Amino acid sequence: MDMALVASALAMKAAGTQQQISTSLLKSNADMERNTVLTLLGGAQQASQANLGAGVGGNVDIAA
Repeated sequence: MDMALVASALAMKAAGTQQQISTSLLKSNADMERNTVLTLLGGAQQASQANLGAGVGGNVDIAA
């Protein structure tokens, strides 16, 4: 086999691996951004208050 052909095949394999990694990172970043927005907007999922102390996490009356 010609060495240029082998080098080309290895470069294509490396490019494919880099593409898979970048796609995975892009999806992870998109998921993180989605979760951040949902947290800031107070999305449908409510944070668990099971580990909070008494009186923490309740409603606050700001009219006073």
